[in-house]
Parts: sequence; structure tokens; C-alpha cells
Amino acid sequence: MIKKFALIAALNAAFAAAQGLDSAALLKPLGEAWPTYSGDYSGKRYSSLTQINQSNVRNLTLAWTSRVTPGPGGRGAATIIGGEGTGELSFGGNASIKASILQVNGILYVSTPDNAWAIDGRDGHEIWHYFWKTRGGTHIGNRGLGMYGNWLFMETPDDYLVSLDARTGKERWHKVIASFEEQHFSTTAPIVIGNHVLVGTGDDLDAPGVLQSFDPENGEVQWKYYSVPMKPGDPGLNTWANLDAARHGGGQMWVPGSYDPETRLYILGTGNPTPAYTSQTRGEGDNLYTCAIVAINVETGKMVWYFQTSPHDTHDWDSAQTPVLVDAEFNGRMRKLVLTASRNGYYFTLDRLTGEHLVTGKFSETANWAKGYNDKGAPARDPKKDFDIGGSLVSPANGGITNWPPPSFSPETGLFYVPQNDSYAMYYLTETDPRGAMGLGGKEEVGLGSMGGYLTAIDYKTGKVAWRHRYPGTGGGGAPGLLTTAGKLLFGGDLGGNIVAYDPANGNILWHSHIGQVSNAPETYMLDGHQYLLVAAQDALFAFMLY
Repeated sequence: MIKKFALIAALNAAFAAAQGLDSAALLKPLGEAWPTYSGDYSGKRYSSLTQINQSNVRNLTLAWTSRVTPGPGGRGAATIIGGEGTGELSFGGNASIKASILQVNGILYVSTPDNAWAIDGRDGHEIWHYFWKTRGGTHIGNRGLGMYGNWLFMETPDDYLVSLDARTGKERWHKVIASFEEQHFSTTAPIVIGNHVLVGTGDDLDAPGVLQSFDPENGEVQWKYYSVPMKPGDPGLNTWANLDAARHGGGQMWVPGSYDPETRLYILGTGNPTPAYTSQTRGEGDNLYTCAIVAINVETGKMVWYFQTSPHDTHDWDSAQTPVLVDAEFNGRMRKLVLTASRNGYYFTLDRLTGEHLVTGKFSETANWAKGYNDKGAPARDPKKDFDIGGSLVSPANGGITNWPPPSFSPETGLFYVPQNDSYAMYYLTETDPRGAMGLGGKEEVGLGSMGGYLTAIDYKTGKVAWRHRYPGTGGGGAPGLLTTAGKLLFGGDLGGNIVAYDPANGNILWHSHIGQVSNAPETYMLDGHQYLLVAAQDALFAFMLY
């Protein structure tokens, strides 16, 4: 036992002295490390690792498992405590790891709301645990950490950006990123690009969406981008009833985007307009730039182009899905592309340099809210499918055909992979006075069930479904995100508590392991000559490898 503790102490000492993240690693295709939310900046979640492949995936075996305990106590290393709360509020209990997990120099950096851990990637032992004493807020999830050198960055539900020393877990500083009193909440993973820490927030009331860039050294704000017009003369103002409506118009940016180093464009999705369902105060325009893909110059914070996936949204169908950036052939020549499948049931291929619309495809067979397309290639809303006093039968339900769990793209198959849930609901209008229908109010939704949950593969050139794998069972619900690899594998969790390896060409199952409800997108990394497959099931991490 003494030797074991001595070994752990030696490992921890070596870790404390280890070199941090080399920023050049963020510009490389995804390989041995996992240094940012999607693994690399492209959002493809496609790993170049091949040690685990179709010929041997059936031999995957559990290497280790580790359970995290949130809160001021914990069960492993001593907990480092920070925060602005009194400590009276507790959102402890069992954790649910929805986050992407960073892997840098053999160390895993894991997060849940108010908590961050450093865990050894070889055996799963806990190195340090940081706990943030919260003032409250929405603790629906945390999508991960960002890293710059030896510094980590995390958002808290009560709207702070916290910087930690990755070697020790000790806090460097924390900064306010949004007004807690205005009921903002913060769940997204910070994205580090050069000397910019990019941070978005959420809000279900009538507040403007904002993306901010912070200095990693001291936490000072470098620039702010608002997703809605904020002053007279701003572009897009003519798509709102008036300036006041625009300034309270939503468009929250609560899911990380992707980055193109050549153009210096950070490309991400914006959320729904507000009020979300009763749109009288918004006017009948498109309500720019909500429910859109926007390209932001990372140095200036200025928008370069946009494409709106749901003009004048009336069902809370955010476009906050991570866009995927690919260089691929389209109509006989190589193009720089953006691929995205939206919550509203439609898929889009765009030009990455200009935002030009190239492809629209309906990947859901049940989506019934649109009547054709507008002149920009976006679905045109059918007003008969808005909320109605007598009720309106609509697909999808509020959660959407897909949601925030990450998609993946394989350059080998040319297919875009996305979790899908076809669902119906009755939508009732309950408040005709717009003054009583702020935020998400003014309606009732009665879910009628699901037509099934699927793993869907889409051809980016046509927008058509190449194949669809239905998850077992009669229920639906959202599945976690996905991973593809150069080993000709597609990994994802199903709705029955399995982590599954599929053939990305056709969806055939090659291997599975029952671990419980899979709660995040699987990842892969390389250590000491071994490729690991890493996935979370609620509060537990599972690492698989070949023996």
C-alpha cells in the first residue's frame, strides 16, 4: 500500500511539472490528444487513429472505470473550493457528465456544473478536484473546459468565467460574463483560439445573445458580438418590429462553434428569438440573426456572413448545433464547406468563405412545420403550425429532431452523422396578450410521443439520407453525440445504455458494451502506444482499449 501511494505521489509530482498545451496542437487534425471541445477546430470529431479498427474492434476491453463525486467533499484528491456563493446552495448528488473531456499530456480534464477534475488518462485516478460555490442558476449541464498553456477555463451556471491552473486545480481568477440577476445561465465550453477565450451564455428571458472574447492572461474583455441588432442602423434591424424588440430578441450562443484558421472565422449557431413562441412583439420579419449560422472574425468580433436556418422561428428550435467544417469536392471542384443538421429537421451545406447556400435537405420524415423553401434556401414556416388556441399538431416537439449532442463527419465515407428523434406534440396558445408571454411563456405543449430514435447518415452533396439505423425499442428521446475514426469506425451511445461501434458505411453494428445511460459523445486518444476509447455514463468514466 505504501508503494502504491508513493507511486501516485510521484506521478502527481511529474504531472505538476509537465508541459501544458502547445497551441500548435490545436491547428492539427485530431490524433493522439483531445485538446479542445470537438478534438480539433473543425468540429468533425474524426480521429486519425487506426489502432482500433474494424478488424479488431470486437476485442475492445474495459481498461479502467472511474466515478466522479461533485460538491465540496469528493472521494479522491482533496477538493479546492472557490466561488461567490455562501455554500448554502447545493446541486450535488450524482453527476451527469455531458461535457467533452480534454486529454492533454496524458491527463483528462473533466467538468460538470460547478466542478472540474484532473484525472490520469492511464488508470483513471483523480489528481485534483475543483468545486465552485454557486449563487444558484440553471444547472442543466456543462459542455466542457477550454485550455491555454497550463491554464484551464470553465463557465459556471451563475455566470462566471473561471481560470484554473491545470497542474494544481488552483484558481487564477474569475470574471463575470453575464448578469445573474437577469437569469442568464452559462453551460458552454470555452473555445481558445490564439489569445482569445470565446465564451457564450444562455438565457430564456428576453435578452440579447452575446459572444465574448476574453484575454486568457487576465480575463479582460477583448470584444463582444451581439447576435441581434443593438443600436439604430445595425444590419438586420429591418427584420424586427422595432429596436426595442431586437434588443430583447434572444439568439443565445450556448454551444461551441468551429474555427477556420485560414480565414480567421469562428463559425457557430445562434439560438431562438424571444419571445420564443408568441411573436407579436417581434414583427413578421425574419428576426435576424437568430436561428442562424454566423461567421465571426476572431480578431475583431465582427460578423462576416450568416445563413438563417429557421427564419422567424416560433417553436424554440435553436440553431445551436456545432457546425462541421470540411474541405471536400462539390459539383466537380474542391470547396471549403460548412455542414449542419438543425433542430428543425433540415440539413444544410454552405460555402465556408461566403455563407452561400449550396444544399438543403429534409432529414426528418415527420417534420411538418414548413411549406417549401424561401429564396435563400431555408425552410419557409407555415403559420398554421404556430401555437393556436385550439391546438396545432407539429413535428418536431420542442426538443427538436436533433439538439446539442455533437455530430460527426468521415472524409472516407463523405457522410455526415447525426443523432435523430422524430417526435410530435400539440402546441396550444394560452396567452394572447404579448405582455404575458415573455421568454418561453404564453403556450402549453403536450408531447404525443416519438416515432423512434435514430442514428442517421447524410450525404453532404445532396442532403439526402444515405442510411438510418433505428435504436432498439419503441421510445424516442435524444441520443448522445458521435465519433468517427480512420479505423473505419463510428462510435455512439444508443438509447438502451450501450456504447456501440458501427460500420460508418452502412450502420451495421460491429461491437457494443452495456455501461448504462451514455451521457456524452465518445472520444479517443493515444497513450503509451495504446489507443483508448473514452465515454461517460452519468457520473462514471469508462476507458476501453485492446489487450
